[in-house]
Amino acid sequence: MSAPSRRPEIRRRRTRKHKIASLRKRLAAAKAENDRSRITGKLHKLSIASPGQPLLKQG
Repeated sequence: MSAPSRRPEIRRRRTRKHKIASLRKRLAAAKAENDRSRITGKLHKLSIASPGQPLLKQG
């Protein structure tokens, strides 16, 4: 796999990592229950599309 074909993959991963970090930060700061549930839903949608460790702690 050559470098030019890896660039979009690397950009996707970095963007996703940044988005997950910002959502987790917003979830920690959220006070209202409806905000928490909305952000949790967004994180859940991201976790469905990606294999590996869960993005949210269960429980």
